[in-house]
Amino acid sequence: MDINDIRILYAYNLWANRRMFFALEKLSDAQFSSEAESSFPSLRESVFHIVAAEWLWLKRWKGVSPRASVPNPDLSAKTWNGLTPGEKPVYEELASVAALRSFADSVEQERQEFVVALTGARLQSVLSYNDMAGKPCAAPLVQIMQHLVNHGSYHRGQVTTLLRQVGGETLSLDMLYFFMEEREKAAQAG
Repeated sequence: MDINDIRILYAYNLWANRRMFFALEKLSDAQFSSEAESSFPSLRESVFHIVAAEWLWLKRWKGVSPRASVPNPDLSAKTWNGLTPGEKPVYEELASVAALRSFADSVEQERQEFVVALTGARLQSVLSYNDMAGKPCAAPLVQIMQHLVNHGSYHRGQVTTLLRQVGGETLSLDMLYFFMEEREKAAQAG
């Protein structure tokens, strides 16, 4: 996988996350936080997991290995751990769709800057980081970046199932639909 492939993969990830939030924004607070059967007990916690993983891996790509996750969705930003020195939390809480979307947008903006600046050599290099327990780990950055999109796809699939359980509207997030939309945009522009 080369730099162009990674950029396409992350364009897809952005597209899929935006579509997911589009469906989530139509829910009531009760639907968003109601208990449901899946890997996580609610839509809120499932979406939090997706966004928290994206935040965590971005920090690792940038040389920081947080020892704690982003804030629990039920807690104030004052309890936020894992920030780099001088970095301040922006969000009061991550319990609502709006707060999670805002957080996801900030992660996406920072990630886009990283992806744009990424070189082929860096992409193929080995990333050393510490896991949440502080254990040293290492893997090729390209594999980690592929993993993160796959991770998000897996959990967005669960979000789709949870949306059905709470009576929400679902949208297809298959990568093929992303490619079809990209071809349509190119045809309209050209």
